Amino acid sequence: MLIIEPPSRLADQVGQTIGPGDWLTVDQAMIDAFADLTGDRQWIHVDTGRAAREMPGGKTIAHGFLVLALLGRLMPPLYDVRGASRILNYGSDRLRFLNVVPAGARVRASIQFKSVEPVPGGRKCVTETSIEVEGQPRPALVAESIFLYYD
Repeated sequence: MLIIEPPSRLADQVGQTIGPGDWLTVDQAMIDAFADLTGDRQWIHVDTGRAAREMPGGKTIAHGFLVLALLGRLMPPLYDVRGASRILNYGSDRLRFLNVVPAGARVRASIQFKSVEPVPGGRKCVTETSIEVEGQPRPALVAESIFLYYD
């Protein structure tokens, strides 16, 4: 894990890449729980029998928004900014879903620091985050993530 302390040192990371992190298995139970939470119960996510017959690879696939939500789990082990009074998720730009995540697949994240600029009371940090699928040449997701770090 990269430790950045104090937050003013974020600018030192621009152009650097960290990761990949540890693998996380996206199993059917996780996909089903996300479907229950969001109400998105499209068969490609939850009907394992139909997926076995009709989906390439014979498996259900994770929701794109589940893969996006996993950023909250995959990013924190990669780096920690210490000394910030608060950290806010400001959003994402250039979000792309480039590959599916079949049930049972393992994913992990890498982060490249793109920019850091001052904002009142702190700084805005833009990273490009990529979530790769084990054994696949294309990532499942690439997104610019934006966080505000306050002093």
